[in-house]
Amino acid sequence: MEKPFVSIVIPTLNEEKNLKTLLPDLINELKDYKYEIIVVDGHSKDKTVEIAKKFGCKVFYENKGKGYALRLGFKKARGDIIISMDADLSHRPKEARLLIEGIKIGYDIAMGSRFIIGGGSSDMPFYRKWGNKFFVFLVNLLFKGEYTDLCYGYRAFNRKALKKLNLKEDGFGIETEISIKALKNKLKIIEIPSFEKKREYGNGKLRTFRDGYVILKTIILNLFSR
Repeated sequence: MEKPFVSIVIPTLNEEKNLKTLLPDLINELKDYKYEIIVVDGHSKDKTVEIAKKFGCKVFYENKGKGYALRLGFKKARGDIIISMDADLSHRPKEARLLIEGIKIGYDIAMGSRFIIGGGSSDMPFYRKWGNKFFVFLVNLLFKGEYTDLCYGYRAFNRKALKKLNLKEDGFGIETEISIKALKNKLKIIEIPSFEKKREYGNGKLRTFRDGYVILKTIILNLFSR
């Protein structure tokens, strides 16, 4: 069977040191596929873009946030399978193959989960864990889902299914929007075990209470929209 063309979309902002490790490892994992790596950069002040180009990535720019970066990357992607991942080394490149296989066997979306057997996290204080559990419960209740994880960005998509989502979010609500719209569009979803590592270098962009509000707002907006 011919292997699929895979697009990896990575939002970045001052991730020079992390990309130096991530990109070689990712390229090694993708060597058996036809692939492209798309970096969508938020106008980094360091050498993020230089490093990305050195490793053959396609680079685009954004100034609105993670959600906008992912939407732009999805729009530019040419792959049959499109994967979103973070630049901070929290997502393990070797798991990309599992996500790809999830799509190859017939699912529309393969979502990494830290809360099923084989998954886990070394970067989740108790308040983030309970916040995530609350939002998972809320989305499952309101939209008839069976998720174990919600706010995790390591995911793979069938190209046609991704277009059906008609994503709108510009910020950190993007993963929640994807999860909800996947249910509303009755897409075939599988959760894949994923282990989240701690960020290696630099400062994280996540702000627990601010982004918790954004997630709740995203849930409410999607509850009252088509």
